[in-house]
Amino acid sequence: ARDQVQQGARCKLLASPSTRLPCADADCLPQDHEWVKVEGEVATVGITDHAQEQLGDVVFVDLPEVGAVVKKDDTMGAVESVKAASDVYAPVSGEVTDVNGALNDEPALINSSAESDGWMCKVKLSKPDELDGLMDADAYKKFCNE
Repeated sequence: ARDQVQQGARCKLLASPSTRLPCADADCLPQDHEWVKVEGEVATVGITDHAQEQLGDVVFVDLPEVGAVVKKDDTMGAVESVKAASDVYAPVSGEVTDVNGALNDEPALINSSAESDGWMCKVKLSKPDELDGLMDADAYKKFCNE
């Protein structure tokens, strides 16, 4: 059910030409390798499975603060692995309403479950129309294979 979109969820991927990472299990994927799953006015955000594979074993995650306002394409956190560190970019604009505190104690959740239990934050959308520029899972797969 990787390509299924939850009923009532809007889903697409960012169509920006950047080289940042997206994912296959999410409803919506940017070309920045972050995924977005939207329920109502709230987007859950994480990095894609493809991204975590490229990073290797994740050892630290820098999460945004609850209440922070993020702007699409701005840095909102970071992921550090044994191989590299990578900024995480906001695929949508809005206010951070929740963060996945489990990642503080177990950053490897991103490796074991990047597109579900390894989510990073939830953002109340301030510009829902930004979702229109996001890829779906099939487009992301093609992007990753280019």
